[in-house]
Amino acid sequence: MRLIGRAAKGALDLAKDSLDPDRMVQLGMSGLIEAARTRHEADPMLSWRPGEPLKLLLAGYVGTRNTGADVRVEEMVRQFRHLFGDEHLELSICTIDPALTKGYFRTVRQLHIPQIFHKFLYDTVREQHGVIACEGSMFKSKFANALSTMMVGALGLAEAEEKIAVGYGGEAGAMDESLKRLVEKHCQGSLVITRNEESTQVLDRLGVPTRLGTDTAWTFEAAPAERAERLLKRAGWDGEAPVVALCPINPFWWPVKPEPLKAAWNELSGTYEDAHYKSVYFHKHGADVDRAFDQYLRGLAGALQDYRRENDCFPILVGMEQLDRRAAERMNDMLPAPLPLFVSDEHEMYEMVAILRRCSMVVSSRYHALVCSMPGLVPSVGVTMDERIRNLMADRGQPELALEVDDPELDQKLFAAMQKVDAERDAVKDGIGRCVVDNLERMGRMGAILVDHVRRFHPEFPFAEGLGEAGDPWAHLPPLGPTAAALVERYRA
Repeated sequence: MRLIGRAAKGALDLAKDSLDPDRMVQLGMSGLIEAARTRHEADPMLSWRPGEPLKLLLAGYVGTRNTGADVRVEEMVRQFRHLFGDEHLELSICTIDPALTKGYFRTVRQLHIPQIFHKFLYDTVREQHGVIACEGSMFKSKFANALSTMMVGALGLAEAEEKIAVGYGGEAGAMDESLKRLVEKHCQGSLVITRNEESTQVLDRLGVPTRLGTDTAWTFEAAPAERAERLLKRAGWDGEAPVVALCPINPFWWPVKPEPLKAAWNELSGTYEDAHYKSVYFHKHGADVDRAFDQYLRGLAGALQDYRRENDCFPILVGMEQLDRRAAERMNDMLPAPLPLFVSDEHEMYEMVAILRRCSMVVSSRYHALVCSMPGLVPSVGVTMDERIRNLMADRGQPELALEVDDPELDQKLFAAMQKVDAERDAVKDGIGRCVVDNLERMGRMGAILVDHVRRFHPEFPFAEGLGEAGDPWAHLPPLGPTAAALVERYRA
């Protein structure tokens, strides 16, 4: 059996060198986009007609209990319903697991998208009047080329059929050359409304039309604070001590890649089960990954222990995606006593955000843990694996509060940052409040941009009077809950 295993691994390494599965996924998607273009030229589908609802497909990363992905899409749905009107709009969304999005995205039809998504998109986009790509990490190789290929596929298919193709609040970063070529080839007719200037610059170099926007999670209203307090008290909180949340991840097991031969061997032997994501997809793994991961977790744990020696607090671990449970449990093993866990596989998004907003401080490697805590004016420190948290902290005017996951001095630097946040709490909160309100206005402008873009395709669509870029950006936001409304009243110029 050992000889067979060695032989299988040798064959796997040889096949990997000669055939890149990511490239095969991209080529397959590109081929179907070209096939859709030919099909449309020969047999075009009817365009939207006045009196019928506009059918839009939301393509993103939901159905994995990723709180950030779910929250930003929830707020897109609310904004689109506000702008287009329920009677004029028919939304559908791709979900990886409908059981994990049950009860989310009211009025939206949920469609199960398979892990091998090409044919699903080819068939489904044809039935729509347009596509809105809604994944935050829209065009980047850091997490999974397959996910970005899905975004390009959805937009490219819509573009090939002369339909609305919009990326909404997305980010672009470092891409493999093959992914760059795919974006450049198939997104020239799309409009990508980015969430920061850095992403705009990346896409401008590829010739992709862009406008500047923001993330869409800013308007989210969490469950009442009382619900968070009940959950915290059930976990041992005394109702008085400041709550400090740490949101660990595994920053080093990305990207996820399709590896069919590895999947086949894993099915037989279980050799790669710890790295198995889903279907034919596997996380990056190996001794180097484990060492870097442990160093990162020890840095977080060490800083927390230093902080607790000087401050009375109630620390908790928060897993914003169900995958983060592994990181939280591994960190707990490094602490003198385990901390309470709040993970999205057990708590829905409204509870998760309510818990974050009931904290006195958040330390996070999850971008959306920071974004979702900010409307509650919760001071926070980011420990980042890429540009997203750096960009966010720069937007807040607090770039020194973005640390790096691979910093060998993370323990000391994080402890110092936590002390700084305590010492300058009022100034940090003020910067956060102003940043939230600035981003709410940008989100309104995004809505106005979208309205005018749709008008160019369908001039007769019955938008309400005053909507569009000539109007007030604040009129393009969904109804604000009390948390966001209070910040607008306080900080809006």
